[in-house]
Amino acid sequence: MARLTRAETQERNRARVLAAARAEFAERGFRDAKVDGIADRADLTRGAVYSNFPGKRSLYFAVLADAAARAPEPSTEPGRTVREALGLLARTWVAGLPMATDPAHGAARLGVDLVPEVMADEVTRLPYAQLLMLDAIVLGLALERLDPTAGRLVRVAEAALTALHGATALAAAAPGFGEIFNVVRACEQLADLDLDDRWFDPHLAAAAHVVDEPWEPVPATDLLTGEPAPLDGVVLVLGTHRVAAVEAALRAGAAVTAVVVTGQPDELAPLVRLTVTELRNHLRGAFPRSAWPRLRVVVDDRGFLAAAAGVPSVGDTTESAVRVEAGRIVARATGFGAGDAVATPAGADRSP
Repeated sequence: MARLTRAETQERNRARVLAAARAEFAERGFRDAKVDGIADRADLTRGAVYSNFPGKRSLYFAVLADAAARAPEPSTEPGRTVREALGLLARTWVAGLPMATDPAHGAARLGVDLVPEVMADEVTRLPYAQLLMLDAIVLGLALERLDPTAGRLVRVAEAALTALHGATALAAAAPGFGEIFNVVRACEQLADLDLDDRWFDPHLAAAAHVVDEPWEPVPATDLLTGEPAPLDGVVLVLGTHRVAAVEAALRAGAAVTAVVVTGQPDELAPLVRLTVTELRNHLRGAFPRSAWPRLRVVVDDRGFLAAAAGVPSVGDTTESAVRVEAGRIVARATGFGAGDAVATPAGADRSP
């Protein structure tokens, strides 16, 4: 048998750690799970676990992200109206909630400690809020594409996500409380609710500069589709505190790739993967692909894509953008409003 390379050995060990951690978290719950127990299950040393994941929480986020990435394709037909799509989204969501009859631990309750762990640390709270806002933007834009006459529907998306995340929290904290199908009906009714939602162009200060520079990015996977990201059009490098800035660039009319970067990649990169991948799983069963906004989301935990875009140093407040045409960088901007600044010339079509 051929000897494994160092990279292959690391990848195999990482997979073993993830599988062992999933079993440990499912059996014992996050609080009572032990790193030593994970190491024993993986037949590795404690040091080998920590060489792949710096702590139990980062490993927990990675386990949940891996589980989301492995979710099967839905078998339902997508919705054709705003009401149908909201109902289907809610149905697929509540179908995955733990039931009152489920045991205290197990696969159905694997994710119940996510929000408490996010809440436990300022490092995770603000990025998670921005990621949920990203979910609302993507969902809202998809609803708008189903009904182009409806105006901005991001607030409707926020209301639906608020109801669904609330149902998730109560399914964990108060099993058996409430009728989950009332949540589905409530989400459907949001289609008729006027929340006085308007889009106001922020007119932020970043200015675009015309350039002619090489564009040599590393390959990347779009979390929203699970497919290779094209990496053309507007490439917007966003720290986890600035993820919601993607809406302005999308409404400027261009195809956008959001390259998410962070100064805390061990914990926040898997949290990004988890949040976006779970949204993808719900979108697949509720919306036709033609309704999805022209957005790709890429996690750049090592900063390679950011460096290719001329952003060598990144953090959670980073906001920088380039416009790519015919394999060249033709414009760039840095600071608040960078994506909008490089997106399209004034007067271009601004429908996302």
